[in-house]
Amino acid sequence: MSMFDFIGQMAGNPMLLVSTILTLGVILVNGWTDAPNAIATCVSTRAIDVRKAILMAAVCNFLGVFIMTALNASVAMTIYNMVDFGGDARLSLIALCAAMAAIVIWATAAWYFGIPTSESHALIAGLSGAAVAIQNSFAGINGAEWIKVLYGLLLSTLLGFLLGFVMARLTALLCGGLNRIKAERFFSGAQVAGGAAMAFMHGAQDGQKFMAIFLLGAAFAGGAADTSSFVVPVWLMALCSVVMGLGTSIGGYRIIKSVGMDMVKLKPYQGFAADLSATLCLLLSSVTGIPVSTTHTKTTAIMGVGAARRLGNVNWNVVKDLVLTWVCTFPGCGLLGFGMAKLFLALFG
Repeated sequence: MSMFDFIGQMAGNPMLLVSTILTLGVILVNGWTDAPNAIATCVSTRAIDVRKAILMAAVCNFLGVFIMTALNASVAMTIYNMVDFGGDARLSLIALCAAMAAIVIWATAAWYFGIPTSESHALIAGLSGAAVAIQNSFAGINGAEWIKVLYGLLLSTLLGFLLGFVMARLTALLCGGLNRIKAERFFSGAQVAGGAAMAFMHGAQDGQKFMAIFLLGAAFAGGAADTSSFVVPVWLMALCSVVMGLGTSIGGYRIIKSVGMDMVKLKPYQGFAADLSATLCLLLSSVTGIPVSTTHTKTTAIMGVGAARRLGNVNWNVVKDLVLTWVCTFPGCGLLGFGMAKLFLALFG
């Protein structure tokens, strides 16, 4: 589908226009709540200025979306097939709009309190709640795809923490005898590379998820409620990347502070270990088509890095707030998606 074809569809279908605006809103919110996690550590250790880091994140997000989608779009396919809105394409588009509205409300509230909520989990929960609302049962949930979300939870939480712990210990062991000034200078540069790699993988994971929503909306607007395959156009990759980067530049500092400064006081080598651990975890998830939270992955990696030195280095009060938000996201955003879908279907159905 060309960009002009898509614009033509929006001109003839107001609900597709609303869906597109809301999806762009979700991507923008993702930019200021999720993308900053990628650069939180390199900014907090002063390896790079925050403005340069935001620009770097925007560029690497685009490259992540473009390159990973061209090589392997399995994450987008997982999201695309996760729920079934039923056979009525028009009602499906209305429910999709409701899910996007729920995600914007949830994510904006979390950003206001400076809590790095997971847009991935909010997206999955909002879609699932809307699917249950339109089907009036759990028949709209594709269990085979949903199980990948549970795998992703385990992968991002346990593997993120363990990799962070091991990488921090290994880095300290290998570099313990080096000159301190030279080592810090090296790891400051390595952190910038690590932040760029994290931003790349954020685009690879989250960019695919939102492109799937765009394509779902286009399929519903075209009257196809049961399409199970797609081709991602280049213009859509660029659009998602630009909007995500804009969101990071607008409101990223709050999340950078929560993740990179408040939770653990990091040294350059620890920041590098956290970035490398999270990047490896995200790469494994993207290649296998498992949708994981970049927020979970990065924050658990930072926890592991902090714990590797001493458990007391981790601010467990901040961790408690983060975990509480993660636990509440699925039921909270799911119920919000359900309620919004019922409201939208009553008003526009």
